[in-house]
Amino acid sequence: MRLTRLFVTVLLVGCLRPASGTWGSLAALPMAWGLHAAGGPALLALAAALVYVAGLRAVALETAGDPDPDRSEIVIDEVVGQWIALMPVSIGAAVTGAPVLALWPGIVVAFFGFRFFDIYKWWPANLFDRRKDATGVMADDVFAGLWAAAAVAALAALAHLVLLPG
Repeated sequence: MRLTRLFVTVLLVGCLRPASGTWGSLAALPMAWGLHAAGGPALLALAAALVYVAGLRAVALETAGDPDPDRSEIVIDEVVGQWIALMPVSIGAAVTGAPVLALWPGIVVAFFGFRFFDIYKWWPANLFDRRKDATGVMADDVFAGLWAAAAVAALAALAHLVLLPG
């Protein structure tokens, strides 16, 4: 088995059925926790950027010649997008000094928000989703992650400013 296949399927997590993208997003959660524990939001952001770049190359190699490279077993894009969605949680934990798992409502919103935005492809994710190349595979999840991160931040602000004043 090629290393690129193991990488793009996140050690074959992408081969789980049904809903391989959901499995990939779930696999990203403990990895994000470990990255946050080891280096906070800076390490999580750096890892997301590095995995994005490596994902571009690995997806291109793994899907060379495929008419549609966005195969369901490729879930490295979900990992990157989920990590982006979790950035407000990581930043919030770092700023407040709280354990990241204490911010579990944000983790739940990040997970389900990312899955929502990954499935429904809000602009500009929909533009990248139409591309039939590695950039399209990876970038649509980056934008889904950004939308989910915005939702996490907005709901955290709402919770802290409106629902939990003081």
